[in-house]
Amino acid sequence: MAPLDVAMQGLAVFGLILFIVLWLMHFMSIIYVRLHLHKKRSEVKQPFAHLAGVSLLKPLKGVDPNLISNLETFFTLDYPKYEILLCVQDQDDQAVDVCKKLLGKYPNVDARLFIGGKKVGINPKINNLMPGYEGAKYGLVWICDSGIRVKPDTLTDLTNQMTEKVGLVHGLPYVADRQGFAATLEQVYFGTSHPRSYISANVTGIKCVTGMSCLMRKDVLDQAGGLVAFAQYIAEDYFMAKAIADRGWKFSMATQVALQNSGSYSIGQFQSRMIRWTKLRINMLPGTVLEPVSECFLASLIIGWAAHYVFRWDMMVFFMCHCLAWFIADYIQLTGVQGGPPSFSKLDFAVAWFIRESMAVQIFLSALWDPTISWRTGRYRLRCGGTAEEILDV
Repeated sequence: MAPLDVAMQGLAVFGLILFIVLWLMHFMSIIYVRLHLHKKRSEVKQPFAHLAGVSLLKPLKGVDPNLISNLETFFTLDYPKYEILLCVQDQDDQAVDVCKKLLGKYPNVDARLFIGGKKVGINPKINNLMPGYEGAKYGLVWICDSGIRVKPDTLTDLTNQMTEKVGLVHGLPYVADRQGFAATLEQVYFGTSHPRSYISANVTGIKCVTGMSCLMRKDVLDQAGGLVAFAQYIAEDYFMAKAIADRGWKFSMATQVALQNSGSYSIGQFQSRMIRWTKLRINMLPGTVLEPVSECFLASLIIGWAAHYVFRWDMMVFFMCHCLAWFIADYIQLTGVQGGPPSFSKLDFAVAWFIRESMAVQIFLSALWDPTISWRTGRYRLRCGGTAEEILDV
């Protein structure tokens, strides 16, 4: 058999396997969302969760239009025993005034403000959180980004999942309803492509954690060296999760999503964020180079060619039908993550979905082109394995 024929047969087999894998991912994520998310389990379970105090670590930098309303939701949590540790790097940061305003408004809430951080590595988030982490008084630490807003029973939901063999509880990232097409684009991504890979990875035992909202056992983190041990990485959430898993602890996902509600957003910011995340994944996980074939249009082309080669089906007809089926599956998944119909129309969804899918390969190529990333106020050069060095302007 000629080498070309062998190569074509191999590509056809790859296309058929890709079809099976991707649709298993679709079905796993859709079913998981329907069975697990948005379930009412606000009652505190005895005896563990009821007794578990929680130290909330809140990294803050800058102020956006939604910061004060997002932060205030943490001061009104319905939970018996928790503390809020607000961490701001710079004394002149406007977030300091926001924190002081909330501390004055809720004097009965156990909350403290830490200013100045502690330089222990290149990761600015870790540096910012260090004083709060060292001052935490409870056995569970909840690291939650500044742009997240919560419901009164969110912390109860998290601790309900923190059973005896669980070391980390994480929330599926999603986006709150906001105005504008950029908000729709973000919501479509975090309701379709992201949860498909995120959920299917966790269901199959792959530890996939985004650190927007994570509840962890402090003693386990301390065994791994505390936050200091992760200051050499930019993607500290991945390595913190890995350290917990390596010590034999299980993960669990909250029934509530981690609701992002940043007041500053645009298509450009979304694109930059996706490129940064892709760069991090490429450096941490070499298998990320196969990521483009998991996106709708490229996957449909490969699978369509395989269907034509093996079954003699019309490639373009199959491509169109496959994209349509993918589109429908994504809309079903989005409604599941949302917990009901989205706030935008089906036409808005179609436009945002098409644009997001069209951006996927370009985002990946942009990530390959430049190995440096800009994050917060610094620029960093990534190394294989996930470590990084800060690029200092001379």
